[in-house]
Formats: sequence, C-alpha cells, structure tokens
Amino acid sequence: MIRSLLLLVFFIGSAHAACPPTPTQPTASQAATWAPKAPDRGPLWRISRDGHSSYLFGSLHIGKADWAYPGPALRQAWAETEVLAVELDPADIGPALAALPPSEPLAPALAKRVEAQARVACLPPGALAAYPAMLQLSTLTLLEARRDGFDAGFGQDLMLMAWAKAEGRPVQSLETVAEQLAALEPTAAELPTVVDGALRQLQNGQVRAPLRKLADAWMRGDMKALGDYARWCACADTPAERAWLKRVNDDRNVQLAARIDALHAPGQRLLVAVGALHMSGPEALPKLLAQRGFTVEAVHPAK
Repeated sequence: MIRSLLLLVFFIGSAHAACPPTPTQPTASQAATWAPKAPDRGPLWRISRDGHSSYLFGSLHIGKADWAYPGPALRQAWAETEVLAVELDPADIGPALAALPPSEPLAPALAKRVEAQARVACLPPGALAAYPAMLQLSTLTLLEARRDGFDAGFGQDLMLMAWAKAEGRPVQSLETVAEQLAALEPTAAELPTVVDGALRQLQNGQVRAPLRKLADAWMRGDMKALGDYARWCACADTPAERAWLKRVNDDRNVQLAARIDALHAPGQRLLVAVGALHMSGPEALPKLLAQRGFTVEAVHPAK
C-alpha cells in the first residue's frame, strides 16, 4: 500500500532543521561497498508446483539507503526466476491518481488537524487536500519515518523494480490502483475513528517506534512479531481500526494468492514481492498458497 504514496512523497524537501530530512542517495563508492556485502533481509519462501518453482518475498515498502541491495538468498531467487510480480507497478500510479474523482472532504475539525500535521512536516498549505484521507495520513507517516532514516525510495519493491528495469525483466502487477485504493480507504462509518487514531499517533509521537519495530522484525524475518503487529502498532485499538487493518491486509490475500497461482500455472518462474504483513495471520499468503497445492519452503530465515 505504501507504494501508492510515492508520487505524494518524492517532491517533498526540507525547509529547515525541524523538517523531516530529505533522503540522500548513495554515492557510487557507497553502492560499490554495500552491494556485495548486503545480508539477507526479509522473509523468503520457495513455492513449488506443476514441476517448477517460484519465490515469495515478504518486502518492506520503506528502507534505509544501505538496504536497497539484495542479499545472497534473494540474488539466488532472482537468478532462478524470470518474471517479477509485485502488488502494483509504480508506473501505473501517476495516471490513476490524476484520474481520481474528488475525494469526499474530511469533517472540518479533522481536516484542520491534518493540515496542522502537514505544517509540522513542512508541506505547503493544501498539498495533500486533493487526495483520499488515508493517502494524506500515510504520506505524513512516511515523512515521520524519514526522521529515523527510512524512506519509501529505499523500499525493497522499488529496488527490485529498478533491477527488473535494468535487465529488461517483465513485471506483473497483482492488483490495480483502483483495487488498492478501495482497500485503503475506510468506510464512511470507520473514517472518523480511523483518521482520529492516525492523527493521535502523529500528534503524540507514537509513529516512529512501531515503524522501527516493524523494520527490525522484517529484517530478521520474525514472523511471530509480524503476526502480532495489530497488538503493538498502536494502530488497531478500536473496532473500526481493526476492521480497516483487516481489510487492508488479510482480506486482500485471497485475491493475491489467486493471481500468483494464475501467473505460476503456465510455467512462469516468478519472484513475487508482497508486503511482509501479508505473510502472517490466519490468511497468510504462504498458508493460502499451500492450500492451493504449492509446496512452501522457507529460504530465509532458514527453518
């Protein structure tokens, strides 16, 4: 989901010291040092059926500059596959966002609080107002993450997309922009509570610690911690928040599994990169693929 925010984030810079810092791209020297020494980060499975194998990678949509390089297991998975499958190709995002109909405006009190947080993030007045509420809040969350050195531009999905582009590898989207946006937006009944909760996290400085914990759990491939995300993220404390989080994560997995199945079936060898939170819980993608007849073997961390 975070990938759908990239066009809202990349144009933003720092105006003064209190602003979220602008990410610094690695130098050629840093890239030459980091790339060959990159460790494996994130959970990786081999999924096999019909006489051939694909790979399923639990990605993180944000990262640090030195994370944008694959480790040995992911490089091997890349070498053994021929198609990259991602939730959504970023190339599809711009036209889709431009074609969005006007969003239902937030209640004035909530809109005023969002605008106040946008000022804290050094955004120009009204910079987010045209976008759906959760895109506005997710953008503010991403900007807070920059204070700890994280940025969407260093996410694993974009690293793999750049790699595919450099090699001319085909890329398949598992979802459309419309499907992602529909999942991201709360229902009218949920919206005030979900927006209020996200704003409280931002206003109370409760965003950065859960993001750091998420990144650490992802790096280690700690599926138990990822599976317990709703218990420690401070983002699922009300019935409305829990219903929204379930729809954003668990409820998309059945369709994602079906589309992975359809792409694998004709004989394509896929490297599938989907957000790591989709790999845990009762509707975890590895579990759903096993139910579809795949043999699912953990590669990293090895079991």
